[in-house]
Amino acid sequence: MSSRLTELEREARMGALGTETSDREVRRISLAGLPGRRAEIAAQLWAAATDIGFFQVVDHGITAEEIDVAFAAAQAFFALPAEVKARRPLDRALNAGWESKSQVRPSIGTPDEKESFQVTLPHMAGRWPTDEELAGFRATMLGFEARCRQVALDVLSCFAVELGFDPDFFARAHDPAAPDYRSALRLLHYFPVSPEAAARTDLWRAGAHTDFDCLTLLFQRPGQGGLQVLPGAEAEGQAWTPVDPAGDAITCNIGDMLTRWSDGVLPSNFHRVKAPGPGDDLGPRYSIAFFAQANADVVIESPGGTYPPITAGDFVQERIRANYAR
Repeated sequence: MSSRLTELEREARMGALGTETSDREVRRISLAGLPGRRAEIAAQLWAAATDIGFFQVVDHGITAEEIDVAFAAAQAFFALPAEVKARRPLDRALNAGWESKSQVRPSIGTPDEKESFQVTLPHMAGRWPTDEELAGFRATMLGFEARCRQVALDVLSCFAVELGFDPDFFARAHDPAAPDYRSALRLLHYFPVSPEAAARTDLWRAGAHTDFDCLTLLFQRPGQGGLQVLPGAEAEGQAWTPVDPAGDAITCNIGDMLTRWSDGVLPSNFHRVKAPGPGDDLGPRYSIAFFAQANADVVIESPGGTYPPITAGDFVQERIRANYAR
């Protein structure tokens, strides 16, 4: 295997400021009645995914109350003293734990202005806050992780059929009972920005990147914008489209694993989180992402031979090394 993945070569070229456009539509797709509407929903998902690689799903089954509870728990975790959070440091090899301003995107070469806490189920021993530190946090996150996983697998089952796989193909590849389960729930806190920093153009809450996984589910808070997307086919022009938060919708994007499994037909989409500028809300931003990453020992095979076979574990480790290389 090459020491540098093609995904990293693409990402390293994406650090420019670029321009903004609102001409693209980020489609909203209802998952209501999925068992009886599978073909219809699959066609809608496929059209959106092959177009810009980003879409939003509604009627997904996760209630507004469940999302609010998860965000409240995340905010409470990030409000803990730094020394308490530091007792759960991120283990990069296992992709579990807390980090702060340590992720450096190949696209920009400077740390993201954020902190995060990664929940990867087989590797959480010693990483949960105690009930004395944060009552109920573990139970809340375990429940929310399971709810997110089900939505992700519902969507991936539609892509499986469109790709000619059996409907449970991706469910087997993301088995939570396996010791090498690697899907992750990531809590994110982007720091407030000072008026002086808001005047800069080289500050990013998250630099331009594609995701490592098959599918990402992103929960945002109304009024806390900044997410911008860029279709892969138009990457060289770098005209970015804002994705406004919507309380009833989960924003989804295709990741690099699914791009490989589809021989590049389903594009992983570049996206970034822009720092607020003069006149914007300079307060904190919170989001929650679920990354449906295939179990570590699963081999990602490109049916048409576009990409060489690689295990999901090796693929993720290559990406993590590049993101925390400095």
